Amino acid sequence: MKPKLPIAELLVLLVVALPFLYLLKVYPTLPPKVPTHFGINGQPNAYSNRSFLWVTTSILAGISIFVYLLIRFLPRIDPKKKAKYSATVFNKIAVAIVLLMSLIGCYSIYAAKAGSFQLRGFLPVILGIFFAFMGNLMHSIKPNYFVGIRTPWTLENEETWRKTHQLGGKLWFVGGILIAITGFLVPARAEVFVMMSILIVIVLWPVIFSYTYFKSLERIAG
Repeated sequence: MKPKLPIAELLVLLVVALPFLYLLKVYPTLPPKVPTHFGINGQPNAYSNRSFLWVTTSILAGISIFVYLLIRFLPRIDPKKKAKYSATVFNKIAVAIVLLMSLIGCYSIYAAKAGSFQLRGFLPVILGIFFAFMGNLMHSIKPNYFVGIRTPWTLENEETWRKTHQLGGKLWFVGGILIAITGFLVPARAEVFVMMSILIVIVLWPVIFSYTYFKSLERIAG
């Protein structure tokens, strides 16, 4: 008897299929030419045949499946055998990435159908929820060479890794909530600037902290 596909993998395949199902539904209503690239103002500046949407949807699906499988099986390919200690967390991250990519794929199809790409609302919310979710998991990631805040100082010292990921988890969670809020409260003209500012802070702050904390441990030890 052939082994059955686990329910988790079936759900992942269903999530990957969502953009294809959505595109199949709206395809007859699309004009022969649809916008496939948008400017900073959300207005289209490039058009392609509507069949090109199948290509872009397939590319996004391929990327999400590749990333899912890579993260899912990291414990098996890790030469140091450290990734196995975070296998459960890796599985959650892999599923979250697939869901994010599928939602972006659906929104890209919607934007092509609507004829404009609106940053407000939907996109900041799903990005914010993703970062908040990642922040909630970050403190559970054990030292490894693949996932997490992998600076020379966190990889060198487990205490630095732990402290950095505790800080990073809090920053990513709060930053994700703030990004989600920008979709409703921040004026449209300032939205991209605010989102990028938040992202820069939550990415760079833990990196700088990892260096300063590692150096403080060196001074204490020395």
